[in-house]
Amino acid sequence: MRDFLIVGLTGTTGSGKSTVSREFEKAGFGIINADEIAREVLEKDSSCLKQLALAFGENVIDPDGTANRREIARCAFSSKENTQLLNEITHPRIFLKTLKRCREYIDIGCKKIVFDAPVLFESNSDIMCDCVVAVTAPISVRTERLMLRDGLPREDIERRILAQKTDEFFEKHADIIIDGGRSLDDVLEQTRSVIAKLCG
Repeated sequence: MRDFLIVGLTGTTGSGKSTVSREFEKAGFGIINADEIAREVLEKDSSCLKQLALAFGENVIDPDGTANRREIARCAFSSKENTQLLNEITHPRIFLKTLKRCREYIDIGCKKIVFDAPVLFESNSDIMCDCVVAVTAPISVRTERLMLRDGLPREDIERRILAQKTDEFFEKHADIIIDGGRSLDDVLEQTRSVIAKLCG
């Protein structure tokens, strides 16, 4: 039996997952953020970025050679097929970097780790997790939050949401559900209760 804990944290965009992640961090968990790792694998001149350009077109690379993340997202979420293609290109690279980051935490004595990944199940990264926590929220709540946060048109946000798994999927596959559609205080209270359960 291993002497460390890896919690998978997932959920749909705009659900409040970042709020939950910050609370885990305050409780002493090492945080591995899949979005940050994704930015690393999309660094200028990376093989991943070149492969995405072949898949989606040269517009995914800005004139200075860096990734145009908004264009990548627009292409990837335009259809389920394109979302799958993006995943096939990026997920293996993200998974390997995640394993390396886990080892780095363990080597410095941090034995409680959260892997914050919107596509935890799609990338099969749940296999390395002892427990999966999913944050869900009604589509209407998520849409309003994303319009405020990202400044994108409602149509783009709705397209992105439709390309993701439903709350019902997470309720079926996750071990623990946090309702991110409630008030901030309520979400924090739910999260603290989950942390106490996991660390008890």
